[in-house]
Amino acid sequence: MIHRALLQAHEPAAYDVLRPEGASPYLLVCDHASNRVPAALGTLGLGPRELAAHIGWDIGAAAVARALSEQLDATLVLQNYSRLVIDCNRAPTVADSIPVASGGVAIPGNLDLGAQAIRRRSDVFDPYHARIRNLLNGRASVRRPTLLIAVHSFTPNYLGFERPWHVGLLYHRDPRLAQVLLPLLRADQALCVGDNEPYAMGDATDYTLPVHGEARRIPHVGFEIRQDLLLDSAGQQAWADRLAALLLRAWEAFTARG
Repeated sequence: MIHRALLQAHEPAAYDVLRPEGASPYLLVCDHASNRVPAALGTLGLGPRELAAHIGWDIGAAAVARALSEQLDATLVLQNYSRLVIDCNRAPTVADSIPVASGGVAIPGNLDLGAQAIRRRSDVFDPYHARIRNLLNGRASVRRPTLLIAVHSFTPNYLGFERPWHVGLLYHRDPRLAQVLLPLLRADQALCVGDNEPYAMGDATDYTLPVHGEARRIPHVGFEIRQDLLLDSAGQQAWADRLAALLLRAWEAFTARG
């Protein structure tokens, strides 16, 4: 059966790369950087308000990641389409890889998809992860030190629970980088810092860091920043400034550990 491409020639590629030759040991990724939907899928049956909400993307995360890339001179890979098209931080084999509902909102364009329609969504997923993989392979081939950072954001309220954390660090079986970063973050007593909060990383709920970080034994961590802190450019820049300074200190501490 002929594969019909999901993305049309006039549309952005599945990902953007900033500073591919960046000098930083950090490689940044942003899995949910955009709420764009390919023209071939219309609006997935949703209105602008739904697509602009958290179900469509990680609000503010891309802006923080871009500013962080600039400050650190770090390579950044940004995913260019909505997580409702396909979630690039889920294994394609899990049920919510292409969600039929999210946050209590039905996604009409994802209902009753056949095998070919599901395969078309890989036109977003596969190139993004191939680019991350190729960047990591290139760095490994010249024995370049690499630490992998994923930038995400989370909603202030979930099912009526007011989340107290300003930022959380996510990791699973490899806590090396989180163990360095947590005390540095918590030194700022104005911050409420989550340790695997508001989410705990796992193989069923995450893909990027388990596959590109854990499996390669690359030190890694995910930042989750509360979205109400990222609603304007001032907030986004403030968090980029904070994380840039933090990551520079963390690199020094990490290398000192040997």
